[in-house]
Amino acid sequence: MAKRQYTKDEIHKMAKEENVRFLRLMFTDLFGTIKNVEVPVSQLDKLLDNKLMFDGSSIDGFVRIEESDMYLYPDLSTWMVFPWGNEHGKIARVICEVYTPDGKPFEGDPRNNLIRLLKEMREAGFTDFNIGPEPEFFLFKLDPATGKPTTNLNDKGSYFDLAPMDLGENCRRDIVLELENMGFDVEASHHEVAPGQHEIDFKYADALAAADNIQTFKLVVKTVARKYKLHATFMPKPLDGINGSGMHLNMSLFHDKGNAFYDENNDLQLSQEAYWFLGGLLKHARNFTAICDPLVNSYKRLVPGFEAPVYVAWSASNRSPLIRVPSSRGLSTRLELRSVDPSANPYLAIAAVLEAGLDGIRNKIDPPKSIDRNIYRMNEKERKNNNIIDLPSTLHNALKALETDEVMEKALGSHIYQSFLEAKKLEWASYRQQVTQWERDQYLEQY
Repeated sequence: MAKRQYTKDEIHKMAKEENVRFLRLMFTDLFGTIKNVEVPVSQLDKLLDNKLMFDGSSIDGFVRIEESDMYLYPDLSTWMVFPWGNEHGKIARVICEVYTPDGKPFEGDPRNNLIRLLKEMREAGFTDFNIGPEPEFFLFKLDPATGKPTTNLNDKGSYFDLAPMDLGENCRRDIVLELENMGFDVEASHHEVAPGQHEIDFKYADALAAADNIQTFKLVVKTVARKYKLHATFMPKPLDGINGSGMHLNMSLFHDKGNAFYDENNDLQLSQEAYWFLGGLLKHARNFTAICDPLVNSYKRLVPGFEAPVYVAWSASNRSPLIRVPSSRGLSTRLELRSVDPSANPYLAIAAVLEAGLDGIRNKIDPPKSIDRNIYRMNEKERKNNNIIDLPSTLHNALKALETDEVMEKALGSHIYQSFLEAKKLEWASYRQQVTQWERDQYLEQY
C-alpha cells in the first residue's frame, strides 16, 4: 500500500463522493488490540483540526483515570473507505496517533513509539526500514446455535492444497479481493501446512505503513471470515499436535544509495551493515522474544518438530535457524526473522527488531558463523560446540530475559516497557495458577 499524505480538502471531497457517513478512528493498545472511536461524519472537521478527545484510562497500558483526557491526531495518509458498505452509508477509517492535552505525543502509544525510533534511525543516516510480513491464521467453524467459535477446523488440507480439500479457498479468495480493494498489493495466498491454516503475503512497506497494514489485514481477515460463518484466529498455537501460526518478518534497511544490506563485493553479497545488524538481532534475540511472542500460548508454538525456530542462529541456506538470509539480492536483499508470531503488537515488534539491529551497527557486533545444517538434528553437545543457545521456553523466562536488556527498554520507551512487563507478569501469574486437563489426566490416578 503506497502512502499518500492527503490534504484536508481531498479528505472532504472523498468523504462526500463515497457517501461516507461514519468515521472509524483506529489506534492500537499495548497488547496489539485494535481500538476505535466511531463518530458521525459531521465530526470530520473536528478530527482534521486534532480536536477529537477520548478517555485514555479505559485503554490497556495507557493512563490512570485521573489523567484520562487524550486526543486523537489523524494520520491522513491512512484514510481509507471500507469496501463493505451498509444501508446507512459507508464507513471510512483513519489511523490515529494519541496525544496528551498539552499537544505532545503520548509515550504509551505503540505507534508513537515506532515513529520515535524511525526518527532516530534517520538521524543515524538511514532513510527507510522496510518490512515484509508473512502472517498466518487458522479458520474455525462457528457454532450455528451460539455463533461462538468452536475448535472444529474448516478443512483437512495441507501445504498449497486446493479445493475441495481446501474448503477455505473461497473465503481466502474473498479476503484477497477485499484487501486489493483497499489498496494492498497481495503477492501470494495459499493453504499452510496445518489443517485449517492459511497464509496471505502482501508487499513490503516502510516500517510504520507495514505495522498499519498488519492491523488492517487482521481486521479484514476476521470480518470476511464471519461472512462464511468462520472464525479467523491469529492465536499462535490453537491446537496441539499441528503447526502453529507465525508471522515471519522480512526486513531491510535503506540509505540514500539504496539497500544498505547489499554489497556485491562482500561475502554472500551482504554489506558490513547487514552483518552488524544481524549480529544485533542475534545478541538481543532472547530478550526481544517476549515482545515478538507475547502470549503464554506463544511458547507452545516455539517447540522442536513443528517448523518454528527454537535456536538462536542464522543461515543463508536452511530454514531451521532463527534468522534466514533469503537468496534475493540487490534491492531485495533482506533478513528474515522467523520467530515472530501474529499475536505480537506489530508496532512494538518492529520497534524491538529495529533497535536491536541498530545497536548491532552502532557497536559493530559481528554475528557468529552461519549454521548451514539442520539444527533440529544436532544433539545438545553439538549445539553447545557451535555456540547455539535456545530461545526462552516460557513467557516467564522471556520476561526475565527482557528485564536484563537496556536496549529493549530503549526500544519500547520506559512507559511501554514498564506497562508491558507488569501486564505480562500478571498474565503469567494467572496462567501458572490454573490446573489443566493434561495435569489431571497425567497425575490424578497415578498419585
